[in-house]
Amino acid sequence: MPHLFTSESVSEGHPDKLCDRVSDTVLDLFLAQEPEARVACETFATTNRVIIGGEVRASEDKMSGIMDSIESAVRGAIADIGYEQDEFHHAHLEFQNYLHKQSSDIAMGVDSGDNKDEGAGDQGLMFGYACRETDVLMPAAIHYSHQILKRLAEVRKADADTILGPDSKSQITLVYDDDGKPTGAHKVVLSTQHAEAATQSDIRKLVTPLIADVLPDGWMVGEEDLLVNPTGNFVIGGPDGDAGLTGRKIIVDTYGGAAPHGGGAFSGKDPTKVDRSAAYAARYLAKNVVAAGLAERCTIQIAYAIGVAEPVSVYANTHGTGTVDNASLEAAIAECMPLTPRNIREHLSLNRPIYVPSAAYGHFGRVAGEAGPGSFSWEAVDLADKLAAAV
Repeated sequence: MPHLFTSESVSEGHPDKLCDRVSDTVLDLFLAQEPEARVACETFATTNRVIIGGEVRASEDKMSGIMDSIESAVRGAIADIGYEQDEFHHAHLEFQNYLHKQSSDIAMGVDSGDNKDEGAGDQGLMFGYACRETDVLMPAAIHYSHQILKRLAEVRKADADTILGPDSKSQITLVYDDDGKPTGAHKVVLSTQHAEAATQSDIRKLVTPLIADVLPDGWMVGEEDLLVNPTGNFVIGGPDGDAGLTGRKIIVDTYGGAAPHGGGAFSGKDPTKVDRSAAYAARYLAKNVVAAGLAERCTIQIAYAIGVAEPVSVYANTHGTGTVDNASLEAAIAECMPLTPRNIREHLSLNRPIYVPSAAYGHFGRVAGEAGPGSFSWEAVDLADKLAAAV
């Protein structure tokens, strides 16, 4: 049936995304010094204040040095985003660090030991998804929403006199045909923070060609269907305008609502936390299923119990587009990639400081290695041939 579908994205300067960036900055600091470090870092940001807290574990000889380096790294991350506002400035904001040692009860449940493989860091269910709507095998609405904001950030950072501010949001409504394929845009919404002297006309003139360049040929909407800063004014932005929290943009981080989300957030969590690593594994598997030609669309679900290494369930659904039945696909997945937390980390090389680039513009639909060696390893399609041979 023909229908409309909408997804949104938010920029690196959005208050929640800034918090994701800070949390992943802390995570990468720990992993750079100790690949087996345990980190669960939460961030709160508001007017001229950033607070972090959570649980960490590293060797005693590394812990002090890492903790001493956190504040400067956090301020550097905020400077890189571009915040030098009177009421939120990387150099002048108040920073508070309430990280503490990981619970020994959790450590006992998830660490490996005699006759015991490492268990999952928590119970939970994770989803992965892939489809042929775009060349990166992602749903089109979320993909193009991300791309608009990435281009907007590039334009902003390239111009010392820019009228653009760091905080922005995009939203695209697409038209789908009888076969469920996207055929064009119905509405595009872009709200961006701006200099006080900039007019709505100035902003529209700047962003319209940028949006047209991102969208496929023939998809650009007319002027009446392009809503730019529809409130009329967006000068106060970032954490000065709205408080931010880590993990509050999970749909932006994944599939824009086009596929299920298990509920857990990603940023600030080391890869022993299956909220993150198993969601990456599920995306990796779904993408490789589609890349192998085994389906046009694929959803993978993996579920765990805390302290138990093997998943309690693995589910595959090709939504009627598969070349093999779902049970055969599940068997092939089990054969090709064991899904214990440690095997996921080793297979995807997750115990590295590779997470800061994932904190904005989506964890999925990226190019493996786009932000340096090992980054976005879960976007590789190197398992496709093995899966095809196993079914």
